[in-house]
Amino acid sequence: MLISDRDPSSLAEYETRLASGGGDILEITGDADWRELAEPAKSALQIDIRFDSFKDGRGFTLANQLRERLGFQGLLRAKGDLIPDQAQFLRRVGFDSVEPDRTDLSEDWARALQRFSVTYQPARENAARPEVQTPSLATLNERYMESDAIDILHDAITKTWKGKVAVLSSFGAEAAVNLHLVSRIDPDIPVLFLDTGRHFAQTEQYMRQLSEELGLTNVRILNPDADEVASEDADNKLWQRDADACCALRRVRPLNKALEEFDALITGRKQFHGGARINLPAVEQINGRVRVNPLTRWSQDDINAYFKRYNLPQHPLVEMGYTSIGCWTCTAPAQAGEDPRAGRWPGQDKTECGIHVASMIQAAE
Repeated sequence: MLISDRDPSSLAEYETRLASGGGDILEITGDADWRELAEPAKSALQIDIRFDSFKDGRGFTLANQLRERLGFQGLLRAKGDLIPDQAQFLRRVGFDSVEPDRTDLSEDWARALQRFSVTYQPARENAARPEVQTPSLATLNERYMESDAIDILHDAITKTWKGKVAVLSSFGAEAAVNLHLVSRIDPDIPVLFLDTGRHFAQTEQYMRQLSEELGLTNVRILNPDADEVASEDADNKLWQRDADACCALRRVRPLNKALEEFDALITGRKQFHGGARINLPAVEQINGRVRVNPLTRWSQDDINAYFKRYNLPQHPLVEMGYTSIGCWTCTAPAQAGEDPRAGRWPGQDKTECGIHVASMIQAAE
């Protein structure tokens, strides 16, 4: 099935050469190392990348590497366990055609390819993207009002803040949903993880597991400044004396520093979490930088259904009653009937760490 929007005559030329035996078809899997393909790719007119699972984003990364790093100009074909939702993303990273295992969804694939009127394909087109005026928050919120999360993310990542957006993830109880959605668009997008030095061992394990399963290739671990830790928390008990100060040291300041290279940050926050998030918009601005919240209107049922549909692994602590997972020092299981974030800073008049609160970010500066 052809998905490319390259010049048809160029594609036809490759097809003619293949038919006449003038070149090879190289078959590889998504976990192949692009650096080892430099020589084989030289004699290949077509490279087939096999997807063993639609949840594995490594094939997308590999296609992009073949186009951008090796400069491969031949045909790229995606084969295997693929779904129509991935049509635009396959096209964007450089695939020319797709051969899915399921052959009964041709109409769904055709509709998926027409879903967006504009597709950016830097892997195949070296022309610079024209400068565009970033829409206002009001315009964006109106645009996203009826949009699915995948559409919001596609617009944010490939259009409105292309190359200047990152994802913030706690790798917590619900994190797999947002990360899976993002991996379907761009598994190379920067994913920021705040390593406070106080995470559960299970969270660190889960981070490695999800990163590998989803093919995330640009997870950035942000640590607090060592000198500041030595000065402000020498006895490692700041969390007991002043939880806000501890969050500012270990979360707010490291994130604020990392955001200097980005214009927008994608989060996994949702309105059903309650508290300050109950009226959370799809797009907001905090201290000069945009927060994009694609899951804001999702419910707990939506989250559960997505986990089930895509067979995503759960954080190991979920089955122990943890519905929101932060530092081990300040997290407890939520009780039945409580808000999902009720187990955070139990017994304290505190519901947010401060990374999404303008006043705390400004104070840290």
